[in-house]
Amino acid sequence: MKANVPRLLLCVVVVAVTAVPSFAEEPAKRVKVFILAGQSNMVGHANHVTIPALLSSEEPGVKQLAKLVFKDGAIAPGDTRDMIEFRVKRDALDGDLRAKKIPGDDKIAAAQAELKELQAKVDAKAKKIKDAFVVSKRVYITSIADGHKRSGPLTMGYGASPEKIGPELGFGLSLEQKLDGPILLIKTSWGGKSLHYDFRPPSAGPYELSKAQADSKDAQKFKDNAGLNYRMMNEAVHDALKDLKKHHPDYDATAGYEIAGFVWFQGFNDQFDPAFHGNYKTNMIAFVKDLRKEYQVPNMPFVIGVLGTSATKEEVDKNPVSLGQRAAAAAPEFKDTVASVESYPFYALDALAMWKDGTWSKKPVEFSQIGSDRPYHYMGSGKFFVRLGDALATEMVNLRNKQKR
Repeated sequence: MKANVPRLLLCVVVVAVTAVPSFAEEPAKRVKVFILAGQSNMVGHANHVTIPALLSSEEPGVKQLAKLVFKDGAIAPGDTRDMIEFRVKRDALDGDLRAKKIPGDDKIAAAQAELKELQAKVDAKAKKIKDAFVVSKRVYITSIADGHKRSGPLTMGYGASPEKIGPELGFGLSLEQKLDGPILLIKTSWGGKSLHYDFRPPSAGPYELSKAQADSKDAQKFKDNAGLNYRMMNEAVHDALKDLKKHHPDYDATAGYEIAGFVWFQGFNDQFDPAFHGNYKTNMIAFVKDLRKEYQVPNMPFVIGVLGTSATKEEVDKNPVSLGQRAAAAAPEFKDTVASVESYPFYALDALAMWKDGTWSKKPVEFSQIGSDRPYHYMGSGKFFVRLGDALATEMVNLRNKQKR
């Protein structure tokens, strides 16, 4: 007798699935690497207290650049003047105390108390100014500026000291507005170096010793050190590229990186010897070609900052180094891939005028707001370096856009 087996009713349940929005992260973007190199004006000798001069400038477009480097409403032009006035009073009082010009214990004690108060005011104003600078979230930098080596998010302080800037600040912050994705600046710079000898590229051929060098006991050393800074530059760049995550937190190995461009700002030390400035154009062309080969980027965008320390167009137009830089950039083989940017239009002529007539030392409060160094360092003007950096970035993006056409 068969057991009764109940029928199994199979119920098919249809579940309506509605579309669920995806919250997946966007694919990582390649890090755009820009290499900056040169001598002391790439190192950067502009004290940060000269940068707020952007805020009070009446020149077209300059105040707009202040928004690149300063947080909104974080600083007023008067903050710098106040800090410098306190600093001048502090230094004068400190000098009197050290020289024992203040008689009597009571007066000395009062002066010491005043000195302490002035120092506190200087520190408070200096902190406000430093805290006012933008700290980039997308642009990072690893920098060699003579002996000052530093890496991190781009902000003030990647010049010759933590108090100074070169063109990197304006360049990087301007790029941040013009390009998307993560950006890394690799800066290598040493003061007092020539293209003809120190940065001599391999394809320029062997360096010919001068008679004095050839007759010297260090003749072999002179030969060996030709091109030393060219090699040091490439070594530093390759070291950074080997460990990009260390230098930019948004680096993703699956996305990789691209060598996006090169900026060169140099020339002062090639002015004084006919062998140096007479060969500047050919050396510069060799330099560009060798670096493109070094980094395997055949049309790497290359921007040359034209030497403009003589301040006026008339004088710059006579300078054989400046002419060589322009001529190299204009070489037919570099069409739409190499460009030159003039630096003299941004020169701090107000600071230069004070330097020439000697009022810079008589009016330290006025001068220190606009200059912090000598004419060969573009008066150590922060306004100059931010403006030049922006111009270099604009031309770099222009070259990159031409290659996309």
